Parts: sequence; structure tokens; C-alpha cells
Amino acid sequence: MRARWWGTGAVVAAAVCGTLVVQGVSGGDSGHDGKTAAAPVRDRVRSAALDVRGDGTGATLARRDAKPFSMLGVSWEKPSARLAGKVEVRSRAVGSGKWSDWLLLDSDRGAGEQKAARGGTEPAWVGLSDGVEARINGKATAKLPAGLRLDMITAAGKNTGGDAEPAAYVADGPDDTGEPVATDTPTPTSEPTDVTTTDPAPPEETTAEPSPGESSTEPPTDSPSASESTGSTGSTGPTDSAPPSDSATPSPSLSVPTAPRSTVPRPPITPRSGWQADESISPEAPTYIDGRIKAVVVHHTASTNDYTCAEAPSIINAVYTYDVTGLGWKDLGYNFVVDKCGTIYEGRKGGVDLPVVGAHAYGFNSQTTGIAVLGTYVDSPPPMAAMASVARLAAWKLGQYGVQPDATVTLTTALSGQNLAGRTWEPGEEMTLPAIHGHRDGYNTLCPGDAFYAALGTVRTLAAGPVTGLTLGTVTGTGTVGTTPYTNGPLTVSWSTTTPASLISSFRVLVDGRTAATVAGSATSAKLTLPAGTHKVQVEAVHQSGRTATSAARTVVADTTAPTFTTKPNLSLRTGTVSTTAVPLTLGWKAADNVSLKETRLTAPLARTYGPTVTSAAQTAKSGAATAWTLRAYDTLGNSASASVSGTPVILQETSATRSGSWTTKSSSSYLGGKSLGSSTKNASLTWTFTGRSVGWVVSRASTSGQADIYVDGTRLTTADLKSSATAYRNALWTRTWPTSAKHTLKIVVRATTGRPAVTTDGIVYLK
Repeated sequence: MRARWWGTGAVVAAAVCGTLVVQGVSGGDSGHDGKTAAAPVRDRVRSAALDVRGDGTGATLARRDAKPFSMLGVSWEKPSARLAGKVEVRSRAVGSGKWSDWLLLDSDRGAGEQKAARGGTEPAWVGLSDGVEARINGKATAKLPAGLRLDMITAAGKNTGGDAEPAAYVADGPDDTGEPVATDTPTPTSEPTDVTTTDPAPPEETTAEPSPGESSTEPPTDSPSASESTGSTGSTGPTDSAPPSDSATPSPSLSVPTAPRSTVPRPPITPRSGWQADESISPEAPTYIDGRIKAVVVHHTASTNDYTCAEAPSIINAVYTYDVTGLGWKDLGYNFVVDKCGTIYEGRKGGVDLPVVGAHAYGFNSQTTGIAVLGTYVDSPPPMAAMASVARLAAWKLGQYGVQPDATVTLTTALSGQNLAGRTWEPGEEMTLPAIHGHRDGYNTLCPGDAFYAALGTVRTLAAGPVTGLTLGTVTGTGTVGTTPYTNGPLTVSWSTTTPASLISSFRVLVDGRTAATVAGSATSAKLTLPAGTHKVQVEAVHQSGRTATSAARTVVADTTAPTFTTKPNLSLRTGTVSTTAVPLTLGWKAADNVSLKETRLTAPLARTYGPTVTSAAQTAKSGAATAWTLRAYDTLGNSASASVSGTPVILQETSATRSGSWTTKSSSSYLGGKSLGSSTKNASLTWTFTGRSVGWVVSRASTSGQADIYVDGTRLTTADLKSSATAYRNALWTRTWPTSAKHTLKIVVRATTGRPAVTTDGIVYLK
């Protein structure tokens, strides 16, 4: 079947399998979850006879008004007759009054139903309409079947089609007037003809005879409703009716069979009450396959894909009404129907877990179960949600009979036939087909559409397993060194697949080939903790069939070793401006890690963060106060270690020094303590004694300042030049640090430099 759409207008062609739907319908809530069931919906079928040309090769129904309807089809007297020709219909939208383009109806469904009352085309959903026209152009070599009529289905008690116009409604006139032009028959200009009838009276009342050329068919109301068939316990047993015409060796059983257990889980299935099936119109008991289901036949309904999934129950119900009331079938032909959102509906009654004989695959009904997806899939396959549901359903049904979804099976032909590929057969021949195959494999039909047929390999893989596209994703809770992930504790492993989660039983995270964590098939990640060392991490996906797939391995190193301070934190005085609240210090350290050092953080007495290569930082501390400096080193994984050092800066004023030579006291708020000592006398000296591990000489500087020799513990170490282009006070000009604290002497001697002999000092600062 084929459906093509152009913008607002649509020309839709449907071939052999399914229902052509031009506009979706809105009905009552259908209980998609199967828990709540709305009242049954009873649709009406009204019919109008077609006028056949004298040579028997063409027929028409003139454009006319009609009672509101939403679906139509053309039927004829003998179900065995074949209509060779083009069947086209058009309809007028309620409200807008626009006429649709001509819609092509397939005249051969390729199904086959025991005791069918009439033959017929595929039904077409056109939305809420109140006008109709039909034409049939047959072949010159073959006459049309007798009893041609147009069947129009009206959904009772529902606003069929809602407020929207059918997608195919457009102006269609060669003269650009927007008015459709009838062919083969004149356009009526008088009152509407007898195609419009009154609604049939209730069953207990007398119904008037239909007008000539028309019949009005109502569903019977005096038949008991069949029990809802959601399983073997609620199934209705078969009658003693003759076996279906396409049964070969198998014959229907005389009692309800026991539902076999399946090797895979049963998917959720919405029962017939979910699409509000009126069981009273199909009171005949279901028939069961005498043996086992060997294969699943996949169909599409050749309908529009432009429907909401809430509308699916109404579409299914209308097809059911057409099949049963219009054509005289015992029930809906398909065993199951799936909408584009993946909701699975019970089709033909009898028990979803039982081998119910359907009417979906001419010549193979008694060996197969039929699954139809609502929509047309010539140019693109159904959404993955729908294909996944077909796969789950097919795997479950085949699993009841020990058939692998990706296997090939042998079917015995019940009737002569030909498939789309041109292969022909006679009754009793054996055909080897995939366990999941398309309708076109067993009948000359385009069903289930080119794109869907091409995707059946994907459906088989989804059904049979293993999981495909399994890819190990991120491993969080780690740090990467080079290209290798490292972790020091709990980590999260993530993954993805191309197989939908509904077909996956579980995932297992493997560490060095052993299961470390197990999660549900819907999960995409798992948490675990690795023992110390180097490990190979993989993910294993378990398909519902039990088949497994394993991802590529990734190396992850678990490391809980903290960094170390190869050089413990230490303090030393540095040059700079000294005050009682800020003595310049240098905090030093060196940290390392066995894998990768990330950073070092100063946490007290203030917070600072330093990169992995930084080993010192300039700080200040208050004079006379003991201060603890705490560092914490972190590696890439978050392992950490801390260390600290304490120190007290102490200022010794110039007055505490031992003097020699001539020194003059100077006063200024710029000096430490407000005073300093100055001298221009050669060899004048000051000596301080202290106990500490670092010392600094504090001076005042200017462009005329001179030089002094510095002695530590009696040894001359250097000559300090106090000259500076900018005047500076309380300047730690020179410092010296020792590994440990000890008693030391610091002596400065004035050199009396020519032209700038003066030396001015505030004293010293030391660190204890």
C-alpha cells in the first residue's frame, strides 16, 4: 500500500493490507493501560448501491449528500470475487464543505476470512463527512463483481474527526472554481438522493425499509456480548463451525487450548475493551490453531501517520465495524494492532496468549499470528517505539512455541498464491520464510510498505537479541591522567544502546570479568567502588531473550594514596616593609603524588589555592603573635594530606642593640616605635642577640643613604647598600634563615661611604 501527501491536499493510494486513514478521529478515552474500560462503542454502517455501466466494466455513485460518516469502503456480493480495476472515492468535510481529492482504495486485502459475507476494499478513514462520490474504472477484459455498494461507517456517540478538517480536503476542479467535477455520471442538481437515510430505529422497534439502491446495516443487539479476551481464562471457546478455508494440515481445536509459557516476558497489551469493542456484533466464538504458531506476519494498515495515539482506539474500532458489519467477517482480521507510540492492542478475540486464528494472511492464517501497525510505511519505517513493541510482541508469541525470532521456519501453503516477488505456489507446498516476515512474503501486496519491510531485519534483531550498539560512556568520579581514568572511591559507569530499554532485562558492570553491579534494563548507569589497583571495566547487557552483549573494556586505576609533603611547610622572613601588624614572611613547601598532584591549598590562617608546581607564597604575620599556617595537598583523584608550621615574628628595636661609636636618635612616626638610630661615623656598630630561625635588618633608605657591613655570629657575610631612589621606612633590607631555631648575633658596622656616609636603622625582626 502507498500513501502520498502534498501540502494541504492529499492524493492517497492504498494497496493491499490495512486501512487507509486520511484524518484521525477523536473518541472517548480508551483505557490504554487496560485498567479502565469505557463503554463499548457501536458504529453504524450505511450503504448505497453503485450504478454499473452496461458493459460491466465501470461503476459510479454520483456526488451526493449523506448522513455524517467518518470511514468508507466499497464492497460486493461474493467474497471470493476479485475486483480488477481502480476504485476511487471522495468525501465532503462537515463544516467547511470542502471536497477531498480522489482517494484510491485497494481492492484486494490479501486476508481471507471464513464465512465472509462480502468482498471489499480496504476501508478509508476520511474524518467527519457529509457528502460522498465514488467511481470504479475496471478492465475491459473483466467485468466488475456483482452487488457493488459504498459502505459508510458512522461512529455512534462520538465526535468523529473532531473539529479539524480531513487532511485530504482541497478544491479539485479543472476550471479552478474549487468545485469538484463528477465523472461518468451527471452532477445532481435537485434534492439529495436516497444515499442519505434516517438512523435505524432501536432493535426493539420496527425499522423502515431502506430506499432503493441502498441498505442500512445495524449491528445486532440481541446477541450476548463475548467475554473480554485478555488471556486463556477469559477466552471464549470455538464453535463446531467448519475449519477456515486456508487451513492445510492443522485444523481448529474443539476446546480452548492451554496458553503455553513463553521464554520471554509478555509486553503490556491493551484489551479489546481499551478500544471499546462492541462484542455483540461478533458473537461467534474464536477459532484456535490446532498446533502451534510458527511465524509472525507483520502488516501496516496503509493509513495516514498523522494521527494522535489517543485516536488509535477509534480507528481500530471503525475497521472492526467495517470488517464485521460491512463485510460479514467474524471479527477484526489482525490478532494485534500497534500504534505509532508503541501501544499494543488486542485485535481478534480469543485470548492474547492463545493461538487464535486470524484473517490477515491469505493461505497462512492457521500457522501464523498477525501484527499490524497503524499507519503507512512506504517511505519511512514506523517510529522505534512501534518497532520495539512489534519486536516484544513477536518474541513473546514465538517464545510460546519455541521459535527464535531470527530463525527461518517452514510453512505449508493452504491455497494457491503469489507473493510480491513473483513467486507462485500451489496448495500443500512448503515455503521457507523468516519467523518474522512481511505480508508481501506470502501475498502479492506492498504490505507492510517498502521502508517497514526493509526494517524487518531490525525488528528481528530487536526481538531476538542481543542488545545492539552497547557503548561504554563516561566513568565519573575519576580523574584522568593522560588517557587513563583514576578513582579513589565510588564511581559511576554510564552506557548507551541502540536497542530500546523495553527489550533489555538487565545490565551488569563487569570488573576484571566479574559482576560488580547489576541494574535494571531501563538503567543507563551504575555506581560501584573499585579495590586498589588497575582494573578492566566493561558493561554487559542482557537481552530479554537471555542473549548478552559486552562493551569494550576500559582501564580504570583505583588509587587511595594521598599526596606527601616532600618538603614540610616552613617559614622565613623576606624583604619588604615591616610593621607591627604585617611582618613580611615567605611560606614554603613542596608536595608530590604517586599519580598526579592537582593543587595545594592554604587553609589557615587564610584560604588560598596554588597550582601543583608552586612551592612558596609571600605572606605577612602580626608581630609578637604565634600563627599556625596549614596546607593541604590534593591529587587528581581527590586524595589529600595536610601539614602545618607555626611561627612568631618578633621586632627588636634599635634601643635593644649594643652600641659602639657615635649614634644619634631620630624621631618620626614613620619609624618603628617612632624612633630610630643614625650614624655617619666609620666603624660605628650595633649588635643584637636573639634566638630564632630567621632574621632581617630593618632600615630607612634614601638617595643619600650609605653602606654597612653585616656580621652574623662574628662572621662578615655581606655589605648592604641603603641607597634608594625613593625614600623608604621600616624596610627589611636583608634577611637570613637557618634550618632550625638557635641563638645568634647580628652586627652592623657603618662604612661611612664617601658622599653618603649615613646609616639609619629601626632595629631587626626575627622569627621564632
